[in-house]
Amino acid sequence: MVGVPGTFDNSIVNRVQQANDLVDVIGEHVGLKRKGREMVGLCPFHDDHRPSLYVNSTKQIFKCFACGAGGDVFKFVQMRENLTFPQALERLAERAGIKLKPPKRPRDKSTDPSEDIDPNELAKVNAWAAKYFQQNLYNEQKGKNVRNYIAERQITPQSAKKWQLGLAINAQDDLIKAAKARGIPIKTLADAGLVVGRGAGAGLFDKFVNRLMFPITDVTGRAIGFGGRTLGTNGDKYINSPTTPLFDKSNSLYGLQHARHKIVSSGTAVVVEGYTDCIMAHQLGCANVVATLGTSFTTGHGRILRRYAKKVVLIFDSDTAGIEAANRALEVALSQRIDIELASVPQRKDPCDFLLAEGKERFEELVNDAVDVFTFKWNRLIENFGSDQTLIGRKTAVEEFLQTIATGLWAGRLPAIDRGLIVNRLSRIIGLEPREINAELARKIRTAARTAGYQDAIGTENQKIRSADLGRGLAAAAQREILEVLLNKPKLFELVKQKITAKIFDVPILSQIAAILFEILNTETDVSLTAVLARAESVELGGAIVELAESGAEKGNFQSRLTGALDAIQRCQARTKKSEIKAIQDQTQFLRDITESTEKENPHNVGMV
Repeated sequence: MVGVPGTFDNSIVNRVQQANDLVDVIGEHVGLKRKGREMVGLCPFHDDHRPSLYVNSTKQIFKCFACGAGGDVFKFVQMRENLTFPQALERLAERAGIKLKPPKRPRDKSTDPSEDIDPNELAKVNAWAAKYFQQNLYNEQKGKNVRNYIAERQITPQSAKKWQLGLAINAQDDLIKAAKARGIPIKTLADAGLVVGRGAGAGLFDKFVNRLMFPITDVTGRAIGFGGRTLGTNGDKYINSPTTPLFDKSNSLYGLQHARHKIVSSGTAVVVEGYTDCIMAHQLGCANVVATLGTSFTTGHGRILRRYAKKVVLIFDSDTAGIEAANRALEVALSQRIDIELASVPQRKDPCDFLLAEGKERFEELVNDAVDVFTFKWNRLIENFGSDQTLIGRKTAVEEFLQTIATGLWAGRLPAIDRGLIVNRLSRIIGLEPREINAELARKIRTAARTAGYQDAIGTENQKIRSADLGRGLAAAAQREILEVLLNKPKLFELVKQKITAKIFDVPILSQIAAILFEILNTETDVSLTAVLARAESVELGGAIVELAESGAEKGNFQSRLTGALDAIQRCQARTKKSEIKAIQDQTQFLRDITESTEKENPHNVGMV
């Protein structure tokens, strides 16, 4: 790296980079499809509805032509997981099975302590805790009753191992004692949400006590948090880890690591609510099922699934709470432009019990028979009209239905013909003219657009890609041209180094790129784009390098462009030097005039007062 203290050796960086294929890494987060020589998918760094993320497997770079995100495998992981370069390097080294000995970096005392939490350290302590909970479960004495409980729930030993089920025993300091014995700082446990405070300075205790433990992993298999089901009568039936730099339940889906490939191949994601619902579905061979960690379906869940699935089928309980939860989920999905269908589990069973009683085939029939959002809403409207005879009740039902239709129209999910049919059917039921209903729909469409825009702004607030300032004017344009050429034809550096050095680059980000490029090319005759990117720690710098390289490749004509840019640089330098000489001459003349004027006014004054 250039000018960064305490960084890793370049050979280690290159080794980690080469060990992690960019297509494989991005494919863990985004569904990719081949388009010509490249792979394309929905960009995870902005609210993407049309695939705009392009991944070049040959060059090992990615570029989003909508938001401008770009770089190599390190930059993708940095942006996707909000990591620094050393953290991303460590993350990818662990993925590739490469052991690192990271150098100690000097700590900036002015840094906010909350920003000092390393997500990689949280993942490590979560992985340790998951193994510890598993040891408790398979301990002959400690875990006997819980193993029996798991067997009663008809979860097989193979499934229990696959999903890494564990046990937090009935002791409020068990994990704390185990961590101290291993030399794990209690602060790290607290940062990971594994221990919590008693309040009023009374100390810390384990977050999970007397619970069956469900480790929650991200799509790559990293342990990001936990869910715990009580084994007694105290406390909530289920609790989850609190929000940490690594975990947010509204942006996490249980089972996605195991379901991702089947979701992509089938085009359908099936969403249930609970941990055991998801586990039982996979145990019986329904491998495209994920769970929402016992929470409502959120915009974050929608964004995640949209990267992998063409359609989402939401399985909900047939009781009142389940129907209301499904109703809220529909609005979320529509505003996210997700093709969503719904299916209810009959006889007030949850999906786990239904799977055990009816089997895989009946569950798949349930999924295949799911109804689209507009049919569900229409049936709900008719049911509400029949059950609620009050004016306010019927008005509320119509308002809810119209809002769904408006959101569907705004999202492009409802063809004009269907709109006409729905409006005419609704007109006959409620007695309003079609034009009045259409006027109300128009108002609600505007509301839907504003609401969706606000949600998108919130959801992507931390994912905005800053466009680098590449400078303006002739000199900056010439500097960009030189870098564009060298990033594509590094052998032309022989011509460049005869005329200029990296010091002539005065646009800050171009100066950083030139320093990296010139340093490499002074020792190597040929260099790949990924080798340059591996030396750039910042995401902004990586994006600028890719932008310059792609722009240069499109223009081509490298030799003549380089010659023209070098000539322009020399003209700018000559002009600058001439201006500096004139400025010196003007300053000298100015001082001479002052001296002469002073001497005339006071011939006895030998200097300036």
